[in-house]
Amino acid sequence: MSMVSYLLRRVGFLSVTLLFVTLITFVVTNVLPGDVAVLILGPNANEASLQALRADLGLNEPLWKQYVDWLWALFHLDLGESIRFGGPVWGLIAERLPRSLLLAVAATAFAVVMSLPLGVIAAVKQNEPADVAASMFGFVGVSIPIFLWGLVFILVFAVWLNWFPTGGYAPPSQDGWGTTLRHLVLPATSMGFALTAYVMRMTRSSMLEELGDEYVKLARAKGMSERVVVLRHAFRNAVIPVITVVAFQFAYAFGGIVVLEQVFFWPGMGQLTLTAIQSRDIPLLQGCIIVVAVMYMLSNLAADVLYAYFDPRIRYGGES
Repeated sequence: MSMVSYLLRRVGFLSVTLLFVTLITFVVTNVLPGDVAVLILGPNANEASLQALRADLGLNEPLWKQYVDWLWALFHLDLGESIRFGGPVWGLIAERLPRSLLLAVAATAFAVVMSLPLGVIAAVKQNEPADVAASMFGFVGVSIPIFLWGLVFILVFAVWLNWFPTGGYAPPSQDGWGTTLRHLVLPATSMGFALTAYVMRMTRSSMLEELGDEYVKLARAKGMSERVVVLRHAFRNAVIPVITVVAFQFAYAFGGIVVLEQVFFWPGMGQLTLTAIQSRDIPLLQGCIIVVAVMYMLSNLAADVLYAYFDPRIRYGGES
């Protein structure tokens, strides 16, 4: 199967998955307590006004018809109007999405840069002090919640050392990238430390498996240097399952930043989603969920594409 055929199949599969996501999202958001018409007009609105608004919004229609209408609008990239902010949902998401992407990409990049060397060293120095220290770091990273990392970083680097601001966001267009990066460092490293533990443990496990294979023993028997054996041969094969973990961690970073954005007052998708939940802004909440789901799907598709780059021998679809 060619790469193009594989990608077409994956896109088709993701389209079906996204359809199920829209169905679940619509059902879940429409069983939330409260009346959208009351939220818009206020509790003092008379019944005639409420009924007129429900009819105008299509809330009196059967749920299946509401879903079909919403899905048709979504197909045309129309997520409706926000109840809380009174503007197009796409506009609100377009404003917040780059900020969350910046945070997720920076955290994932930090995790990859930290975890890959640690995982390789831990595997090469198996059961030695370096391996024990890396394993302990991984255990601590997995055990401590992301928001606690954030609080610790704020206390140490913002309050005690006064190196970075405690939170907030400075757009590059306003104060330049220098100020933006200063605000980005603490939230990105806080999330990056948590992600590092998972990627490092997978790197170590995968490297140990590869270092025990026959081709590694043959390479050593031929007199190749340990650096060439480890980095050029073992690591290239060991990195393939790590790609999957990195893709999942990026998706997790993007979808799980609600609490971290609250800790650092980072105005991204997390804060927007929380605002939509608190105000029962159904169109906005639906839009946020769909965007997060699409990011999960795209990150996994990117991981599949990277497989072929790191190992061209892979043939999708079971070809020999």
